Amino acid sequence: MQSHRPWMVGLLLAGLATSGCGKTHDVGAGGNPAAAQADATGSPDPAAVVTKFLDAIRTGNDEQALGLLTAVARQKAVETDRSPTPPASDTARFEVGEVTLVGDDIARVNCTWTDLDEFGKPRTDRAIWVCRHEENGWRVGGVAAIVFEGEDPLLLDFEKPDEMAKKQEWLRDEIARRAKRQQDATNDKAKGGAEEAWPTVAAPSSPAPATEKLGSVPADPKRR
Repeated sequence: MQSHRPWMVGLLLAGLATSGCGKTHDVGAGGNPAAAQADATGSPDPAAVVTKFLDAIRTGNDEQALGLLTAVARQKAVETDRSPTPPASDTARFEVGEVTLVGDDIARVNCTWTDLDEFGKPRTDRAIWVCRHEENGWRVGGVAAIVFEGEDPLLLDFEKPDEMAKKQEWLRDEIARRAKRQQDATNDKAKGGAEEAWPTVAAPSSPAPATEKLGSVPADPKRR
């Protein structure tokens, strides 16, 4: 289950891969395939549902994670056969922090997620989960994640898969663009260092004077 890919990137790009959830979920009596998968356990507060959701992600319990989404988000996940959850990781840990209520039925929950990066070193990512209060309690509807430090977070609305897919495509291209720019800068720096270490010396414009004798100090070409 271990993954060394940065978790936040994995989370935001998760929906680009098919999950197979549309093939494993049964259609309920009302014709709604997602409704039958809702977690029947009511979540008393936003922090509780985010804790359950993140633990489901960490352990790879996709069924539980899907059941903790809002009704619309579950429906869209089944219809598009895409999962908004990243790969599981047995090296991850998370902390759920401050909760901010927005009206009576919307809440924002801060969290941190720490896991190993691609180099095997601990990396902590921050995210704000957006939750909605529904009939069965609080449910997860989206996430605002900080991908590039010092820049605005990227908001993914799980209830709007088309919009989410466009943002994910942009993110994939932006990551590739920044990686190329960084590599180009590294190459230019290495090239500049090599040129500084081995400076090119221009040949004198004319041969040394005939009066110079073998073993004497050559004239400075810059003074000619």
